[in-house]
Amino acid sequence: MKEKKTNPTWLNDFQLSHPLVIAGPCSAETESQALQIARDLQNSKVSIYRAGIWKPRTRPGGFEGVGEIGLQWLQKAKAETGLLMAVEVATVAHVQLALAHDIDVLWIGARTTVNPFAVQEIADALQNTDKIVLVKNPVNPDLSLWIGAVERLRQAGIKKLGVVHRGFSSYEKTNYRNNPEWQIAIDFQSKYPEIPLLIDPSHITGKRDMIFQVTQQALDFNYDGMMIETHCNPDAAWSDAAQQVTPKQLEHILDQLVVRNPDEADGEYQNQLVQLRLKIDHFDAKLLDILGQRMQVAEAIGALKKTKNVAVLQNKRWNDILERMVHEGLQRDLSEAFIVQFFKAIHQESIAHQEKVFKEE
Repeated sequence: MKEKKTNPTWLNDFQLSHPLVIAGPCSAETESQALQIARDLQNSKVSIYRAGIWKPRTRPGGFEGVGEIGLQWLQKAKAETGLLMAVEVATVAHVQLALAHDIDVLWIGARTTVNPFAVQEIADALQNTDKIVLVKNPVNPDLSLWIGAVERLRQAGIKKLGVVHRGFSSYEKTNYRNNPEWQIAIDFQSKYPEIPLLIDPSHITGKRDMIFQVTQQALDFNYDGMMIETHCNPDAAWSDAAQQVTPKQLEHILDQLVVRNPDEADGEYQNQLVQLRLKIDHFDAKLLDILGQRMQVAEAIGALKKTKNVAVLQNKRWNDILERMVHEGLQRDLSEAFIVQFFKAIHQESIAHQEKVFKEE
């Protein structure tokens, strides 16, 4: 993994590596486990050691973290290795204990980000702190909630802010534990380019063998770093065993990653890029023109149905179209997921145009 030039942020203040690597166990389980993993990561590319101290569980009865005593283990790990320490905080009490134990990085988890009241209380407790504060995206795909959490922290005078993309819950079954929904993170990055954006491939994938793939994709999108769950014996971990890697596996992943240049000043490259983008712009304009013409036909169909009092929605016709488009799209090297999403959007717009005709006097 080679470094690239990056815009000045709080990352530079700490002289942290770029991309930033945060690693450590999902949960601090015992003192010996927490210290051993920190030692294993000490001379690696890892800059910040993460460990779950309080673990929010969906249902009672699961392992909910060791609590305050784990902070003492992290203090020992910091003294021995020099790594910065990071923990998740979900309540004011968590914040107070983390600050009392001189934890360097506090992150707000996905389950907390979704609750503006909880975020505001944490922001108030962190008023004007010089600690690094990271905000994971909310569980549900809601950009406004993510932005709102960041704004509350900014208003509290917190300067060293970063966000963590850990994926979003979905009712649909996919290859991911949490769907990446890349566009949401890209939209955040476009709005706040000065805020470091990190990837959490562990929670997105839920599978250790997919971590490299998702992390590389994030670096291709110019992310600033990663948070990867790492355990000395992942299969025996007390929580999220399947998504954790060993320190040696982490080292291998980091060695294989390629960091892209954010831009390239070479004149020939820029000329080729401009020409290719002009082609993209041309095709985009043609797409819009064709879609506009298609909707005019949909309105004509709506008018015809109206004269015969026929229902707008024809399920068999729609299913036939979708099946045909998926088949033809695959032959053009387009993914089934994209084709389904694209034509669902077109179908919904067509229905809306037909309904407009039905409502006209």
